[in-house]
Amino acid sequence: MTLRILLVDDNQTFLLAVRQYLDLLPGMAVIAEAHDGIDALAQAAELAPDLILLDIAMPGMNGLDVARRVLTWPTPPEIVFLSMHDNAAYRDAALELGARGYVGKADFVAALLPILEQLAAEQALSERP
Repeated sequence: MTLRILLVDDNQTFLLAVRQYLDLLPGMAVIAEAHDGIDALAQAAELAPDLILLDIAMPGMNGLDVARRVLTWPTPPEIVFLSMHDNAAYRDAALELGARGYVGKADFVAALLPILEQLAAEQALSERP
């Protein structure tokens, strides 16, 4: 059982750091990367990831707009925001949309792990015969 993840961020350096981190974790697979909201929607529709790790501030369509659209799909992926904008307004907006979590980029390693572990455990339970 592997949690299939789409990474979405316009910062290539941060994407590389997140990918390297996720590659170290068992049961996690980065299936694609997107660098803006439009590409994120297209890749999510095509690949049907289990989880989208989504930046908020991106050119074109921001992460909140992406989440608004994705979360209306019949079987939407889970969404966790990774953002350098760690403020209450963004956090509240993300959680009101139904995001699974909101993690500041500065502490993504420590803050993201419990969310990933919980999602992996839920996925394992749902795949039991």
